[in-house]
Amino acid sequence: MSTDDYPVAETLRQRRTIRQFKPDPIPFALLLELLDIANWAPNHGLREPWRYILYRGEARSDFTEAVLGSMSAEDKAKYAEQRTRDYAVIPCHLIVVMKEDPRQKQWEEDFGAACGWIQSFQLAAWERGIGVVWKTNPYIYSPYFRRAVGVTDGEKVVGVLHVGYPDLVPAPRPRSPAESKLTVRG
Repeated sequence: MSTDDYPVAETLRQRRTIRQFKPDPIPFALLLELLDIANWAPNHGLREPWRYILYRGEARSDFTEAVLGSMSAEDKAKYAEQRTRDYAVIPCHLIVVMKEDPRQKQWEEDFGAACGWIQSFQLAAWERGIGVVWKTNPYIYSPYFRRAVGVTDGEKVVGVLHVGYPDLVPAPRPRSPAESKLTVRG
């Protein structure tokens, strides 16, 4: 059988983390469609623990200011120009947030579901020629950043997705064969 017989497997193998984007905007209707597709990610009890905050167009400068405001003076002096330049090119910044359930089992299920949502979004985007990088930089824990972007108490930032059309698609990197990580009992 060819990979054409397994389009999901082929999408998984071909998807790349994109760090260099074209400045071309992504149509809002397409973004909404991708969000709706990702909402089919598995989640326990259909709790759908996620929500998302989208920065696009002129609002991208607000996102950049939230990131810069979370940095130490030293880091801000060192990285402000680079971050401002880099973030201005990326068409969209999508912050994925989840409700934090005080029950450990539910918290872990919800975190797994939100991560599954992100992977589903990445794969759906890739099929449409859109690249994503999933970031969990230290600023997501900053009270300044959280307040500035509207993350409330009782919520966790699962990640920030930078989303856009790829300017550069990196070559695939090797993966370990499953057999090297597999323990078989019986």
